[in-house]
Amino acid sequence: MCGICGFNWNDAELARRMALTIAHRGPDQEGVFACGDWSFAHRRLSIIDLSEHGRQPMGNEDGSVQIVFNGEIYNFQELREELVGKGHVFASHSDTEVIVHGYEEYGEEIIPKLRGIFAFAIWDARSGTFLMARDHIGVKPVYYYERDGRFVFGSEIKAMLEAPCVPRELNRQALFAYIGCEFVPAPETMFRHIMKLPAGHYLIRRGGKTEIREYWDLEFPEEPSRDITEGEAIERIRGLLDDAVRSQLVSDVPLGAFLSGGLDSSTIVAMMRRHVTGPLRTFTIGYQDKTFSELEYAQIVADQFGTEHHVLMIDEMTEELIEKSLWHFDEPMTDLSSIPLMLICQEAKKDITVCLSGEGGDEVFVGYDRFKASKMNSWYSLLPRPLRQPVISGLVGLLPDQPQKKGAINMLKRFIEGSCLPEEGRHLRWQYFSNARQDAALFNESFRGDVNLDGFARLHEYDLKCRTRDRVNREAYLDTRYQMTDSVLMKVDRMSMANSLEIRVPLLDHRLLEYLALLPGDWKLKGMQTKYIFRKALEGMLPNSIIYRGKQGYSLPVKNFLRTQLKGFMISLLNESPVIRENMNLPYVNQLIDEHLAMKHNHNHVLWGLIHTAIWHRRFLEQS
Repeated sequence: MCGICGFNWNDAELARRMALTIAHRGPDQEGVFACGDWSFAHRRLSIIDLSEHGRQPMGNEDGSVQIVFNGEIYNFQELREELVGKGHVFASHSDTEVIVHGYEEYGEEIIPKLRGIFAFAIWDARSGTFLMARDHIGVKPVYYYERDGRFVFGSEIKAMLEAPCVPRELNRQALFAYIGCEFVPAPETMFRHIMKLPAGHYLIRRGGKTEIREYWDLEFPEEPSRDITEGEAIERIRGLLDDAVRSQLVSDVPLGAFLSGGLDSSTIVAMMRRHVTGPLRTFTIGYQDKTFSELEYAQIVADQFGTEHHVLMIDEMTEELIEKSLWHFDEPMTDLSSIPLMLICQEAKKDITVCLSGEGGDEVFVGYDRFKASKMNSWYSLLPRPLRQPVISGLVGLLPDQPQKKGAINMLKRFIEGSCLPEEGRHLRWQYFSNARQDAALFNESFRGDVNLDGFARLHEYDLKCRTRDRVNREAYLDTRYQMTDSVLMKVDRMSMANSLEIRVPLLDHRLLEYLALLPGDWKLKGMQTKYIFRKALEGMLPNSIIYRGKQGYSLPVKNFLRTQLKGFMISLLNESPVIRENMNLPYVNQLIDEHLAMKHNHNHVLWGLIHTAIWHRRFLEQS
């Protein structure tokens, strides 16, 4: 993994300064290329071909094509052989050079041939073409700014802000989306005029004109295939999983795995053990509150596969950790597992440089509670509306919040809250943390007059692209293409690269996803059994106590921290922050605080979002 950045004028010193801000992404080498038209800079985290031959920016034989690349290409050896057969001569053993020669041979058509995680930029001086691409799923991010003839790009926004032409301005529409969704949907960011290239897309700029094109999407058939038997599907899934893990073990540096004790990470460890005969290091997080902890299950898997298991206990949350994580995100990020992930990455980096992780399994195999909530809502909605609202919703709203992570009362309250949201939000209603009443009370009149108050507007665009009539498959598409990239995968990239650690996600191999798209939704959510076909495929490989246990996750007990050690910090920060004062109704913010502290309601998602907004504004806008 690496950090890339650049712009469309000649200034080697600025390029070097931009790269320095993201040195954490690549502490091993730096490189700069500057010519009359473009300047590129690169920070390298050496993974494959550790020699000087792997240095970037990298050019072709005559230097007319230059590339900066972030990521890993898992099929680079096959592509290399193909290109050698066509007469290309290689100077290194790196996957980067495969993209250079692949571009020479195929042009932009090389992009869909790549199997891996990547973001790269190419300058072709011969044709005057700039090409920038992002991987199929969006594991690796890349941002850009284009205005008044200036074009700036980077792996992280903080690098781009070094360019004097890039303004630091709040994007109110993005702020509105963030408070409800807990992430900023692509292509926007929290900065006006700075955009993120969507997953599965590339940007091509020639003659001062820029065009963004989609090269891949996850396509579900209108009706799922019924020609495939369940047994055939199980065998095919096993084979694809094994191949995905095997291909992602290529590395010239030490590697290991995260092991939470959940199904996804346990699967990765089981598959790794098939191909790793020596020591296998695994890492997990624990909390004193056992309703948030999965230590016993992680230990079961570690014992079965004989791993060198490392446990990191997290017992407190500090303002310093919140500040540090947010600086690496560049944008507010509410995911409650972000800081634990940052800490476990820090711990893992002491022993390894590459780590395999189970991200994506809940999206592609249908594992989240929101899939079950959507199915339950189809029955619940049969009740008369006056009974559902306001009678049932009113009574459930009176129930006090419970300190544990889930529990019957907390789950019931979340279900009723989501069921009251518009149906256009589909299953993501249960992952949306605002509503029309709250929006009217939280945001001031000036703010509301400046934004589109449809919290699901961007979701609608993705929904229209999916043609399947299978409800579960449509929901899996929305999770994978709308939410996962800008939430889960953004968290993974930022928190790992903050510690110069590369994370690979085998469950998101795009060939596996393409096969799963062919299968019926009721093989993924069978009755109320999530991940049905995935669990069946793992029988005999993992203990049933792992395969058939419920989902827990390793999110931080933020709601409890806000009532204890972070209470004073939250109150003073939100009452003093200019961005809160200028865009929110402060009395209502304090009402949310009071209700949360009294355990009348759990407002931790909204309050955590406001806290991150306030810190982000102070770090990135007030200090400009």
